[in-house]
Amino acid sequence: MSRMNLLQAVNDALDTAMAADERVLCFGEDVGIFGGVFRATSHLQEKYGRARCFNTPLVEQGIVGFANGLAAQGSVPVAEIQFADYIYPAFDQLVNETAKFRYRSGNLFDVGGLTVRAPYGGGIAGGHYHSQSPEAYFAHMPGITVVVPRNPHQAKGLLLASIRAPDPVIFFEPKRLYRASVGEVPDDDYELPLRQAEVVKGGSDITLLAWGAQMEVIEQAAEMAEKEGVSCELIDLRTIVPWDIETVVQSVLKTGRLIVSHEAPLTGGFASEIAATVQSRCFLYLESPIERVTGLDTPFPLTLEKEYMPGPLKVLDAIHRTMNF
Repeated sequence: MSRMNLLQAVNDALDTAMAADERVLCFGEDVGIFGGVFRATSHLQEKYGRARCFNTPLVEQGIVGFANGLAAQGSVPVAEIQFADYIYPAFDQLVNETAKFRYRSGNLFDVGGLTVRAPYGGGIAGGHYHSQSPEAYFAHMPGITVVVPRNPHQAKGLLLASIRAPDPVIFFEPKRLYRASVGEVPDDDYELPLRQAEVVKGGSDITLLAWGAQMEVIEQAAEMAEKEGVSCELIDLRTIVPWDIETVVQSVLKTGRLIVSHEAPLTGGFASEIAATVQSRCFLYLESPIERVTGLDTPFPLTLEKEYMPGPLKVLDAIHRTMNF
């Protein structure tokens, strides 16, 4: 075991994957000697050479298009989009090529070896071009798996599983936690299951569901609620799509209450899909309406970032409303 932060865990996962399989390639903007803007790929070019870790032009559509081609011919590309906010120029490649490659060929061809890494989310005073949480856009795209880790242990295990998955994966990394989240990470090669949520803490009164950086937020809210006598069950969704419906439903059938929290705006956020599904499966067991604690329906504001972000007190207010309904 080694103590490392989330960024180091990502780097360790890439190093582990490249050492185990010579088909694994890392590329993106400034990922070579520079190691990327966050240094996630530091020293990989030194260790594996320019043919396996290299810079690309500043063209996101080209990065993903190139990755599609590599994956289609048997390579295992790990493409970095420097910030999730800049993934939109590659949207056409992801929607119309990556997600549909296997389907349109009748399973003759696929790009299942493709992983796209992208730092997402706010909390770093990055303004509206460096703080967005676009996971809901990709949840509407059958054929792609969307994964979000919450801490270093999860980051290494989920990234290794993503790189080796039979389907293309978009791996959103909570950049606010890159250096803030520190923990013990196994030195060995290990994978954590995709498409499976984790019950982080058991409880009986209310279910709190989140992913990525919002897990820390709902944990803080739960601590405050527990002091008031409210027993909170905490679930980390981990995989946005395909999401683990059964784990969430079983929890809500037990607690009768659900709060979903994410940084993305309220309207069309993935919490809406979760709420609709849980309502259809748990309607007669619900003790109160399902609550969503999210970002605002505005561009991400620089000076009002704290007001925009769904923090622990906002989640606690939702707990109060839900418990007192």
